[in-house]
Amino acid sequence: MSFWGHLDVLRWAIIRIGAVTAVFLAGYFIAIPHIFDRFVLGPSRPDFFLYRWLGGFMGGDFSVDIINISVTSQFTTHISTSFWLAAVTVFPYIIYEIWKFISPALYPREKKSVRPAFILSTAMFYLGCAVGYCIVFPFTFRFLAEYQVGSGIVNQISLDSYMSNFLLMIFVMGLVFELPVLAKALSALGLFDRQFLKKYRRHAVVVLLILAAVITPTGDPFTLLVVSVPLYLLYEMAILMVK
Repeated sequence: MSFWGHLDVLRWAIIRIGAVTAVFLAGYFIAIPHIFDRFVLGPSRPDFFLYRWLGGFMGGDFSVDIINISVTSQFTTHISTSFWLAAVTVFPYIIYEIWKFISPALYPREKKSVRPAFILSTAMFYLGCAVGYCIVFPFTFRFLAEYQVGSGIVNQISLDSYMSNFLLMIFVMGLVFELPVLAKALSALGLFDRQFLKKYRRHAVVVLLILAAVITPTGDPFTLLVVSVPLYLLYEMAILMVK
C-alpha cells in the first residue's frame, strides 16, 4: 500500500471513531439528567454506597449542596459531561481502530502478543475509572468538603469546581491504571526487566509521588496520599507482570 493509501485508511478510521463517538454523545446528552442525579452527584449525598459501608469510620451524615454561580455553567456542563462519558465508553473502540491500523505491519507472533494486551488494557482502564469513582474521588471530595480552616467559614461547592475534579480524577485514574500494561510492553521490547524494577523501587516511589502531585487537581496532601497509594500498588503489579 502506498503512503496515500495508508492515509486513506487512517482517515476512515478517524471517521468511524468520530461517528461512534457522536452516537454515544447524543445518547448521553439525552440521558444526562438521569445520569447526573443518580451517578455524577452520588458522592455528594449521604446515601452514597461508600459512605454507608464506612459510616462508623467516616463519621456522621454527609451532604453537600452543589451550587451554580454562572449563567452558562449548567449548559456547558451538560455538554462536557456527555462528551467525557462518550469518550470513556468509546475508549476500547478507539484502541481497536488503532490496532486495525497498525496490525498489518506486525509479524504473527507480535499480533499474538498484542491481542491479550488489548484486552488487558481495556479492563485496566475501566478498573481505574471505577477506582476513581468509587474510592479516590469520594474520599478526596468528602475530606475537602468537610475541612474548615475556621468555624465561621461555610463551604459552598460550585458546579464547575465539582465537575472539573470529578471528570479529571476519574479519567486520569483510568489512564494511570494502564501503567502495568505499558511496563509489560516496554519489557517485551527489552528496555528493562523485573530485576530493574526491583532495584529502583525506592526511586520509583519518589517519581510516583511527583506523578501523583501532577495529576491531582487539588494538590493537597490528603489527595496526594489517596492517589499515590494506588500508583504504588500498580508499580508492584508491574513488577509481577514483566519478565
